Amino acid sequence: MALVIAGDRSGVGKTTVALALNAALTARGRRVQTFKVGPDYIDPLFHSAISGRPCYNLDPILTSADYVQTCAKYYSQDADDVLIEGVMGLFDGRSGTSEGSTAAIAQLLNAPILLVLDVQKQAASVAALVYGFCHYHPALRIAGVVLNRVGSDRHRQILEDALAPLGIPVLGVLYRDQQLALPSRHLGLVPPHESAAFQAVGDRLAVLGCTCFDWLHLEPLCAPLSSLSPPLSSLPPLPSPLSSLSPPLSSLPPLPSPLNIGIAQDAAFHFYYTDALDVLRTLGATLIPVSPLRDPCLPPNLSGLILGGGFPEVFAAELSANESFLSALRHSLQRGLPVYAECGGLMYLAQGIHTLEGQVYPLVGHLPTVAHMGDRLTLGYRTATALHATPCVDQGQQVWGHEFHYSRVTPSPLSPLWHLNSLPEGWGSDDVHASYLHLHWGGHPEFAMKFLQRAAHFSRSTHLC
Repeated sequence: MALVIAGDRSGVGKTTVALALNAALTARGRRVQTFKVGPDYIDPLFHSAISGRPCYNLDPILTSADYVQTCAKYYSQDADDVLIEGVMGLFDGRSGTSEGSTAAIAQLLNAPILLVLDVQKQAASVAALVYGFCHYHPALRIAGVVLNRVGSDRHRQILEDALAPLGIPVLGVLYRDQQLALPSRHLGLVPPHESAAFQAVGDRLAVLGCTCFDWLHLEPLCAPLSSLSPPLSSLPPLPSPLSSLSPPLSSLPPLPSPLNIGIAQDAAFHFYYTDALDVLRTLGATLIPVSPLRDPCLPPNLSGLILGGGFPEVFAAELSANESFLSALRHSLQRGLPVYAECGGLMYLAQGIHTLEGQVYPLVGHLPTVAHMGDRLTLGYRTATALHATPCVDQGQQVWGHEFHYSRVTPSPLSPLWHLNSLPEGWGSDDVHASYLHLHWGGHPEFAMKFLQRAAHFSRSTHLC
C-alpha cells in the first residue's frame, strides 16, 4: 500500500526521515501522498508544505479500521508515491497497548515498514534490537532500517557488520552532523507557516533525502498498490470515504445555498483534520477562511463558525488587541450563530488567557472561565458521554476523542458538556459546543451533518428576520 516510517521509540528522528523522503521525491517531480498515524496536527503541516498535497491522519481509534483503509486508498489513488509517518514507537498505541499504533496501521494496510533507529549510543547491540522488532510480530514486514545519528564512518561499519547476518538491509544512514534541527515549542514543532526560513529547511531536507538513502531499494516500497497492476489510468475511481455515510446524503433535508461556514485559519488556529473539512464540503458547505488575528470582523452571511485548536496562548496579546473582531463575534453569539470551539477555540471563547508570565489577556468572554497556562501536559485518548445536546452531538451520545493541551479552565462548569473519564468537561448549548476534546469529523460525519443542520436552521431564521 505504501511505505510506513516507524521508530523503535519516540524521538529517534522518524519525522526528519519522513520529511527528507518526502522532500527528495517531491523535488524529482513526484506526486507524493503523505499520511500521519495518530491524532497529531503539526507534523501533517510539514508534509503538506513540502509535497503541496494535503496530509491525512490515519487513526482507527478516532475513526475506525474500515475508515483508515478506505481513506488511505482513496486519497492516494492519483499519487506516484505514498509515505506514512508513524507515531511513537512501532508497537506503542493507546493505554500501553498496540491499539492504534504504527504497527496496527501497517498491518491494516499490508504496508512495508522502514524502521528508524537512533544509534548514537549503540554498536553491535543494534542487531539484537532489530532482531527483536522483526520477530515480535511476524505478520509485519520490516523492509529495512535507517541508522540515524551515526557518529563516524567507523561507527557505521560496526553497525552494518552487526546487522548483516539478519538480512535486513540498511536503507539510509544519517550522520550526527547531518541532523536538521527543526524549531519546537510546548506542543511540538513550530509550524512551517511561522518560519520565514522554511524554504531553506525544505531544500536541506531534499538534499538529505537525495544523498542519505538507498533509492534503488526504497523507491519500489513507496509506490501505492493501485499503481502497480493494472495501470492507474485504467482503474475506476475508488469510492470516497464518505460513500458509506449514514444516513445517506439523499435522505438529508436540503441545505440552503450558499451555506457559508467560517473556519478560523491563521497562526493562532489551524488544527484541523483535512478529511473533516472535506466532509463539510461534500455535505454542501462553503468554507470561508477567517482570521481572529487579522480580520476586523466576521465575513457577512456566515451560517456557522468553527474555531479549531492551535496556539492562542502564543498570540494572546494580538488576539486580545483585535477588539473589533471580538466584538463582532460576541454579537454573532448573541444572535445564535452556531459555533464549534475545540481546545484553542474553547480558550478563545473564555474570559481570557492567563499566561505563565502572569499576564491576563481578555478574549471573547462567552464562557464563564479563564484559561490558565501550565507546565503539565494533558494528553491521551478519551471516551466521553454528552450530557447536553450541542450543534454537533446529541444528549447521551458516546464518543472517542483526544486531548492535547497545557492549559486548564477554571472554575469547572456548572452544566458541563461531557462526562469525560468520570469528570465534567466543556460547555454545551443549542448553539455552542466548546471543549478541549478533539473529535474527528472525517470518521464520524454525523457530527458535521448535525452542525450543518443547525447552521441551516440559523440561516433560515436569520433570513426570515
